[in-house]
Amino acid sequence: MGLMTFLRNRAGIIIVVIIGLAIVAFLLGDVIRFGTPFWASHQNEVGSIDGESISYQDFNNQVEQSTNNMRQQMGGNMSPQMSAYAVEDAWNQNLRRLLLNKELERIGLSVGKNELQDMVTGKNPSPMIVQNFGNPQTGQVDMAQLNQFLSNVAKEPANSELGNQWEGFLKAMKEGKLQQKYNNLIQNSVYVTSLEANEDYNQRNKIANFSYVLLDYASLPDKDVKPSDADYQKFYDEHKTSFKNEAETRSFEYVVFNAKPTAQDTVLAKETVTKLTKELATSTNDSLFAASNSEQKRPVAYIKKGTLSPALDSLVFSAAAGTTVGPVYTNGVYESAKVLDVRNSPDSVTARHILLNPATEGGIDKAKAKADSIKNLIVNGGNFAALAVEFGTDGTKDNGGELGTFARGSMIPAFEDAVFNAKPGDVFVLNTQYGVHIIKVDAQKGMSKVVKAAIIDKSVTSSNETLRAAYSKASDFFGKANGKDFNEAAKKAGLTVDHAENIAPMQPSIQNLESPRELIKWAFKADKGDLTDKVYELDNQYVVAKLTSIRPKGQLSLADVKKEIEPAVLNKVKAAQLEQKLNGALKGAKSINEVAQKVGKTAKAEQNIVFANPVLPGVAQENKVVGTVFGLQPKQLSKPIEGTQGVYVVEATDFVNPPALTDINRQKQQVSQQVKQRAANQAFQALLDKAEITDNRVRFY
Repeated sequence: MGLMTFLRNRAGIIIVVIIGLAIVAFLLGDVIRFGTPFWASHQNEVGSIDGESISYQDFNNQVEQSTNNMRQQMGGNMSPQMSAYAVEDAWNQNLRRLLLNKELERIGLSVGKNELQDMVTGKNPSPMIVQNFGNPQTGQVDMAQLNQFLSNVAKEPANSELGNQWEGFLKAMKEGKLQQKYNNLIQNSVYVTSLEANEDYNQRNKIANFSYVLLDYASLPDKDVKPSDADYQKFYDEHKTSFKNEAETRSFEYVVFNAKPTAQDTVLAKETVTKLTKELATSTNDSLFAASNSEQKRPVAYIKKGTLSPALDSLVFSAAAGTTVGPVYTNGVYESAKVLDVRNSPDSVTARHILLNPATEGGIDKAKAKADSIKNLIVNGGNFAALAVEFGTDGTKDNGGELGTFARGSMIPAFEDAVFNAKPGDVFVLNTQYGVHIIKVDAQKGMSKVVKAAIIDKSVTSSNETLRAAYSKASDFFGKANGKDFNEAAKKAGLTVDHAENIAPMQPSIQNLESPRELIKWAFKADKGDLTDKVYELDNQYVVAKLTSIRPKGQLSLADVKKEIEPAVLNKVKAAQLEQKLNGALKGAKSINEVAQKVGKTAKAEQNIVFANPVLPGVAQENKVVGTVFGLQPKQLSKPIEGTQGVYVVEATDFVNPPALTDINRQKQQVSQQVKQRAANQAFQALLDKAEITDNRVRFY
């Protein structure tokens, strides 16, 4: 009864409390629901540049585009270093685009509608228009071709492929123009005074002749020098601005278990290729045999001398048709070849084509019939470029079908054989895997020997036994090192511990490690003292590592840099001792030879040294030393000078002044040009230094 009375009396308060808790729970639920996607979205950010986030999807599309471009240029093979370069290239493009766009907007630079139109159809067209719509013979824009293309774009529906390509083209052209305007603005702000021009002239042409005595730092053994904590602190304070980390870096120690091919693996690879070479010699379908039994799967095509590895190239180009040569060994690969034909052929061909798509023409037969009709029009005087714009279906249609001048190896074998076997002026129809082509050969240049060959190859790779043996050792060490002293475990196992110091997040390589990106990604997820979460396989290596230090972005402490500044601090302490010795030798000395005699050295003479190139031949670049010389009077001894190699005393012999500067304007122009060449990059570096940049690429690449 007492409980019920209490509840009745307190009901209002209880209800208020319950409702309040419900509201709080509801709001917290919204916060949680709202916060989760925000967090998740940041997990898919490659980074942000001054508040502009870059999504992984957009960034990866750029990386893939850069990778595809590199594959085309490099013949299809991408090394880990090239892949890393593609990521770096995409990042730098974003940096430049976002930072410059922000700066362009701030200072009010833009490209107006009329200006853009003038860049396309005006009297001074953009270089991009000239490149894509220019007449190769005149170097001028082919207005008929350009107008036909613009007419075709206008007829396209919204968001068509051609329309989107043209929008992208205009955007790139506009960005190029803005970049040009910005660079011009920066460069036109450069002004060189007459005083600066005269100073530059004298620094490059005034000659100093002098002698010096050097007491080298190496003359004092490191073991005899004991820097104090105060010495380290003083050096750190004097160079504090040099100890700023542009990005977080990490260091780790590691051991490598080599799984490279053994001698037995090499013998096995050679035996395999030797057997295949005998089978190739008797093969009746050489193309199929080569495609089925080679790793690189090079097409059976005509090749020029110098295309193959030197050892195989020499054999192939000295063999008769029908001969099988090899195997030969080059850079870890055994190769053999069957020479199918030997002939003389043009070195390069200039050609154009119109490509028809059988799928849109109603089948291959209809496409060939249409191609024959177009061919007849061309043979009878029809305009090839106009017909390409009207009927072409690939990227060359808007350039009149021009393929330019190309050598062997640039096209697919069927196309290549056809154009290199034809004659200048020939027009013909060809069917390939890409469709039906109407081809015109405009010109052929040069003539040299080519060979058609079927090639097989076999890389020397580690066998399963070799891999298992190396992994077993690595796994055994991983188990023993886990939770124990890394170096002690390595010592007991007789292993060498290597060190990777101050590794940057996107560093593409580490000395002695093959393709280390996965290991670097681990390092930037781990905590100091962590052992790798597994044995890492890097090509033919198994690696176990331990994270030893993390250097944050920003100002580094003395403790962070103490180890690396130790050599410089040792030299500072040595310099004080050597200066004291030279100060004693300078007392009462009237010449450099007297100073040298007192310290047991021989003075060395230098001739024709200029201020702009402060190098002592055979010693080092010594800015302080040469700078001091140009501040002395002839026959004047200097005080001790702390240089990079040691402590010096110098005596100026004489100076040879250059002829008076007669054309000050020309000198100003030369200096101005040098400054202008650096100005744009320096301006961008200033934007970079001021920007707030978050780089998360190491999460993904």
